[in-house]
Amino acid sequence: MKQIVILDGYTENPGDLTWEGFEALGEVSVYDRTPAEQVVSRIGEAEIVIVNKTPITRENLNACPKLRYIGVLATGYNVIDVEAAKEKGIVVTNIPTYGTTAVAQFVFALLLEICHHAALHSEAVKKGEWQTCPDFCFWKRPLIELAGKKLGIIGFGRIGQAVAKLGIAFGMEVLAFDAVLSACPQVPQARLTTLEEVLAQSDVISLHCPLLESTRGIICKESIAKMKDGAIIINTSRGPLIIEEDLAEALRTGKVLAAGMDVLNVEPPKEKSPLFDCENCLITPHIAWAPKESRERLMNIAVDNLFKFLEGAPVNVVNR
Repeated sequence: MKQIVILDGYTENPGDLTWEGFEALGEVSVYDRTPAEQVVSRIGEAEIVIVNKTPITRENLNACPKLRYIGVLATGYNVIDVEAAKEKGIVVTNIPTYGTTAVAQFVFALLLEICHHAALHSEAVKKGEWQTCPDFCFWKRPLIELAGKKLGIIGFGRIGQAVAKLGIAFGMEVLAFDAVLSACPQVPQARLTTLEEVLAQSDVISLHCPLLESTRGIICKESIAKMKDGAIIINTSRGPLIIEEDLAEALRTGKVLAAGMDVLNVEPPKEKSPLFDCENCLITPHIAWAPKESRERLMNIAVDNLFKFLEGAPVNVVNR
């Protein structure tokens, strides 16, 4: 049987899923986490490696001559030296579509918390503030209604379009910018326009573009200056799309009313991000993708990716 090594399985499967799909295809060794210095020894003579966020470098590939397949348990595959893998004839696959609904839902989890501060008000009630309030009810921060607001989406692929549909359901007007698309038949109520108009007109801006040299730092001092005063920014895509120092300054001055961040420039953060001191910034640990239902889809696609490779017809290949 083929030897399959899973280098960092815990994030995908902390115990509520099963590896049975992979076990049907080969002899599986699962490690919850793998330090960089143990990557080569754990791959050993294996032909197949499954990985989430553990980097696999050119040096690793040089030291593992029997390796023929790397399956990434994520959409992003920047942890793999894909060019070196291509040179060596190693197929690298990813999981492109598993988390669309989960991420779109999480966008609104962040946005609705910004609009209603549900956790803050629940905590206040439990502390007795409602019991002692002289009025029928109270609110500690301004509350925001989304209906009639403009939702600007930067990057209008599957997730961006799913976010648009939710925004429309809330009564929002959707503006979208995408560097590739010229029409959006899947969401006819949305209007594709320029980046400049999305920045200038949107009450809420949600990022859903890939991290490319052209999009790195797309939210910065200059682009924030073009926004409405009091805009809200949501990022569930990639941390480096935003210059964190510039966003922090805009949050402190009130130019940006609030932000919801599921991603940061460095993950996990090695040191304190400038956003940590901003009370009007929600930060979650890159979990938009992680509901069990989403991870089950991911697992099924990952198993199918490997099955198709073993059958000689690989799919979702990122380094052809």
